[in-house]
Amino acid sequence: MLPFLQSAPLLLLVSLLLSGRAGPVVACLAALAASLPAVWLTLPAAQPALPFLGWESLRGLYLAVQPIAVLAGGLLFHAAMARLAPAGGAAQPATPRRVFTTAFLAGTFFENVTGFAVGAVFALGQLRGMGLAGPAAAALALQALTLVPWGGLGPGTALGAALVGVPGQVLAQATAWPHALWLLCLAPVGWRLCAAAGVPVPGRERLAQLGLMALVAALLLLANRALPFEVAGIVATGLPLLLQLWRQAPPRDAAGWRRALRALAPWIGLVAALLLARSWHGAPALHPFADLPGLPITHVAVVLWSAAALAFLLRPRGAAKAAGSALARARRPALAMLLYVLLGRWLAGSGVAAGLAESAAQALGPLAAYAMPVMGLASGLVTGSNVGSNAALMPVQAALGQAAGLPLAFAAGVHNFTGAAAAGMSFAVTAMIAGLAGPGVRPAQIWRLLWPSMLAVLVVGWAWIAWGKMG
Repeated sequence: MLPFLQSAPLLLLVSLLLSGRAGPVVACLAALAASLPAVWLTLPAAQPALPFLGWESLRGLYLAVQPIAVLAGGLLFHAAMARLAPAGGAAQPATPRRVFTTAFLAGTFFENVTGFAVGAVFALGQLRGMGLAGPAAAALALQALTLVPWGGLGPGTALGAALVGVPGQVLAQATAWPHALWLLCLAPVGWRLCAAAGVPVPGRERLAQLGLMALVAALLLLANRALPFEVAGIVATGLPLLLQLWRQAPPRDAAGWRRALRALAPWIGLVAALLLARSWHGAPALHPFADLPGLPITHVAVVLWSAAALAFLLRPRGAAKAAGSALARARRPALAMLLYVLLGRWLAGSGVAAGLAESAAQALGPLAAYAMPVMGLASGLVTGSNVGSNAALMPVQAALGQAAGLPLAFAAGVHNFTGAAAAGMSFAVTAMIAGLAGPGVRPAQIWRLLWPSMLAVLVVGWAWIAWGKMG
């Protein structure tokens, strides 16, 4: 009876979202209501439910404020950059190469720098500027979230490593191998999405894109061995991005070089500011909860808002209206994100998520290790972030893998990969992108396009576990 009640919120949430009968806010409110019996029965008898819900809601609000602030800051910065763009320039039409560069390289690069789905917001804006819209454009924008373990310079990977007691560099290396295999599977997914968007990819371009994905995968493996894991994603996507930009529009004279530098300067400045902020260890921070990450003055959101404010000051006429419009676009996805974070905190803090994992392990017996990718996928879909996924299930997953004979770092890497890969297609993130894509776009429409990517996460996870058990 208890496992059924524990699974009821997730089953209800998934069924409502996939059916299209409820939007993300209504579906999450229903799931929150359905979670109450499971939370009450799962909590220890000595812990009253109402104080727990109040406390975890406060913690969830604190956690949610950070990605919401980053989302708003990303929208503000993007709006400011649009105002600084040269006037009168013709919009570039959508081509397979431009779409690939935007979704898989440029968006992913910015996600590695900022985290919290800002890369997807950037990619969606660029794709809409090419004339692409609807669920296909939203699904393409989500391809910017394919390196989540290294997104925002890797806070989720660092947290997961701390939870199981392995060095962050070791966990990143264990994560990089299955993640690199999954990246190779995403090239055909991209071709499918491009076809749905009305931009079919010809055979020769497919080979070029597959080669670029292989290059990203190889650089990811090398960077995690030779460099601090925090910058591995930036290197893995930054170098291929520069190569693609050079191929698409190489500067041919001094004026061309000046235009290229002017276009790149704001983004180079943002990257430099973010890296400089991350290099300040021990910066003053707001730390209301001892077991949750603090909110330092060098947080990504602070840097984004500061950079956006500076960009707006460079052209102050009409800045207030542009900023207000950008913030208005953030209202709906921000509410959805808040509700999903609350659901994740209620389920994780009460032990419901861990209880579901343990029930699955007992039911599957010797096949329990192969449940790890499924549980990792589920935790990423529900929590919507690598931090949330690792906070909810990393200790349970690592223990489950060890019980099945897998090394600790290997098991932790499987969960870090599957949970982070799913986080880029999660309920919260998909709801946010659907909200930004337009009123007619529903998460269910996006997931119908992305199911091959979700299936690839499971297949790669199962294959990697089989490989680990052979070793």
